[in-house]
Amino acid sequence: MITENLKQQYTDCVLPTYARFDAGFVRGEGATLYDESGRAYIDFASGIGVNSVGHAHPLWVKAVTEQAARLVHVSNLYYTQPGGALARRLCQLSGLEKVFFANSGAEANEGVIKCARKYSHDQYGQASGRSTILTLEGSFHGRTVTALSATGQDTFHQHFQPFTEGFRHVPAGDAAALERELARGDVCAVLIELVQGEGGVLPLDKEYVRTLARLCAERDVLLCADEVQTGIGRTGTWFAFQQYEITPDLVSFAKGVAGGLPMGGFLTGPKPSGTLTPGAHGSTFGGTPLCAAAALATLDIVEACLSDVPRKAQYIRDTLTNAAPKALTGIRGAGLMLGLSVSGTPRRYAERALEQGLAVLTAGKDAVRLLPPLTISDAELENGVEILIEVLNERSQPL
Repeated sequence: MITENLKQQYTDCVLPTYARFDAGFVRGEGATLYDESGRAYIDFASGIGVNSVGHAHPLWVKAVTEQAARLVHVSNLYYTQPGGALARRLCQLSGLEKVFFANSGAEANEGVIKCARKYSHDQYGQASGRSTILTLEGSFHGRTVTALSATGQDTFHQHFQPFTEGFRHVPAGDAAALERELARGDVCAVLIELVQGEGGVLPLDKEYVRTLARLCAERDVLLCADEVQTGIGRTGTWFAFQQYEITPDLVSFAKGVAGGLPMGGFLTGPKPSGTLTPGAHGSTFGGTPLCAAAALATLDIVEACLSDVPRKAQYIRDTLTNAAPKALTGIRGAGLMLGLSVSGTPRRYAERALEQGLAVLTAGKDAVRLLPPLTISDAELENGVEILIEVLNERSQPL
């Protein structure tokens, strides 16, 4: 539910760049949201994967309020304790060497792209022509012009030409096509999502990813993992690449890392860790003490519940499979990042779910996307799945 006054404010004063659902929220607790009338909604959207530890978690609130009263921002011209502690923690959890802090996923991927190109320039020189970055068809890497150029979906390649040069898209899962592109000799990096989020919640085949990693290593082409949505425990491990038994050279992250505050960044392995030197890259707000403190608290909370993510994910899969609602045609994804393939229009099912008190998302052409908080309680999980089954069973004809 949303009041007409609030809706009118957005209509009058906010650019209409979002197809908003007809709901307005005023507070949240755990995995439950509340509108202005006090009605509760189970949250299976997590702010598009951002609210990884739910809403108003007491440890997160304590960390943020204490840091806000102490020091919010000084810029990256100085050292701060939260930033240093967070950098060390992320390096330990990922097994990588260095980190750069930004504010969003698109910025994180921009940094990955710059780092990969500079690495190739430093190692081989500009004359080598090694500046192309390969990405996969169906991928999504952000909404800046360069991130859109990297994105392998035609629907995003409209209206904003000219796009940044130096990207080619190859079919996901086609190792032969990848090898042909690498053989051209102009590639400096391959950027992949291990689970394509906006493309439809599509996990990459493990053998394909391992082949990709081998081909990149043989040619000194940097392997870059976009873990903006999959990272920080979303798929059941700290990073999705840890389930593929590979170690990327560059890993972007964002969304769930600070539990709701804007933070992103990327991690570097040994090869590119010395590439970006003073002046080569920067971010005014990146790694601000407030966001870093929020991220440290978020990591503590995620660590306490991470081992339970596979159980919660399996509950969703098993319950939906056993119920076999009429509109459900398949389930895919990893951990608590799930795509439900449905007959009919995913947006209509999402709208009907919201009317029944459940917030879900869509992805790709046929998927209802589920991204509940990693901390979701069993009761909230059960209630949400019950609503989902009801909505997917509503009509014999698809919505």
